Amino acid sequence: MIGFDYGTSNCSVARMVNGQPQIIPLMIDDNHQSNTIASNLYAPDRDIICHWLNQHLSVEQQALFKKSHSLVLQKAQRALRELNFDGIATDLLFGKSALEKYLEDPEEGYYIKSPKSFLGASGLAPTQIQLFEDIVAAMMSNVKQLTEAQLQREVTQTVIGRPINFQGLHGEESNQQAITVLTNAAKRVGFKSVEFQYEPVAAGFEFEASLQQETRVLVVDIGGGTSDCSMLLMGPEFINSDDRVQHLLAHSGVRVAGNDFDIQLALQGIMPSLGMHSYLKTGTPMPTASFYQAVAINNINEQTKFYSAKNRRDLIQLARDAKDSALIERLITVHDHKLSYQLVNAAEQAKINLSGQDSHLISLTDIDNGLTIEVDNPLFKQANTRTLASIGELMQSAVKQAQVQPDVIFVTGGTAKSPVISDYIQQQMPCTPMVIGDHFGSVTSGLARWAEQIYR
Repeated sequence: MIGFDYGTSNCSVARMVNGQPQIIPLMIDDNHQSNTIASNLYAPDRDIICHWLNQHLSVEQQALFKKSHSLVLQKAQRALRELNFDGIATDLLFGKSALEKYLEDPEEGYYIKSPKSFLGASGLAPTQIQLFEDIVAAMMSNVKQLTEAQLQREVTQTVIGRPINFQGLHGEESNQQAITVLTNAAKRVGFKSVEFQYEPVAAGFEFEASLQQETRVLVVDIGGGTSDCSMLLMGPEFINSDDRVQHLLAHSGVRVAGNDFDIQLALQGIMPSLGMHSYLKTGTPMPTASFYQAVAINNINEQTKFYSAKNRRDLIQLARDAKDSALIERLITVHDHKLSYQLVNAAEQAKINLSGQDSHLISLTDIDNGLTIEVDNPLFKQANTRTLASIGELMQSAVKQAQVQPDVIFVTGGTAKSPVISDYIQQQMPCTPMVIGDHFGSVTSGLARWAEQIYR
């Protein structure tokens, strides 16, 4: 049995060994092990995902899969023939390898980052939901195979982490859609028992192991796709209980997290060098819609609008009308070479580097020779004023719902590594002690603890 953190930014798994959680290192390539694998996937053609998944299913699951995916599998066969004829590799790539392959040539292949951030979205057609289920299943299959190779045994039981809310709209309808996709994907790839636990609650279980007395804990989990808060009653006397409902005092969650911080930094830090906040020859401000759409990598509709033929015609006209047409030509380059992920990835790497240094130089030579942009923590904070405010409101909502004040704030999630974010969290409750957990391991370890509790 394992705890499985299928995260927006990274995936990781853990098991219990002699009463303690152990993160399972995954063999990413021949020379490198890692406790996490980035939630990225690259396929030379979108239909190849379906073919790859079919090849990695059990005989029983293959029969069911072929019935529901017959048309896509036929398209995949045609795509395979064309790729083989052109001498192009047909393998799927995951994690860092997927990102590196995409960055080699963003115009080729099919790349998706953070598919979890799309789960529960409104307006998805059945074919889109099926595609996301296939993508999630392929990623889960890869992680499961890596885990089983490391453990030298089959893994059939799992507890998967979930946010409080996958999407901000449509409430439980969205949550149920997402849970259904995750459950179907997990069972398709061979998990026979699948349970879910709130990610902040799982992180709380890991923190609880260190407590000596009953404590009210406000868990603040700032992940890649969602931010969640849970007020939990915890302590050594509760650890062995498999019914914790009465100890879960409050939950609140929003679809605001690491991706949003990256996008806002890209908007405020990068986009001015591509024409945002510039002026037309008439003296009127430059329209901003295309700049927002260009970096909205977690919004299918906005990305579709940006990469439409009509929008390219509009951008060419904007370049003609602009006081500085060279800036808008950079945005046209983003359109023509499909560089949205490149821009947001550059902002994400800047955010990561700003966790340990005051400033960072972003290189955008793929857009324009010699183009570099310096960003710093004050800019990061200013760009994310609203995003930070959402986290503050989330914390207050959990406290109000619980009707008690926390004894301690426990902070986890990769995005919370930023000193701008952790400082902001402390400022919301300056008199309450704050403990920083394992940013990338607390949730996974807590999920393993819960898996042992319910499956033993």
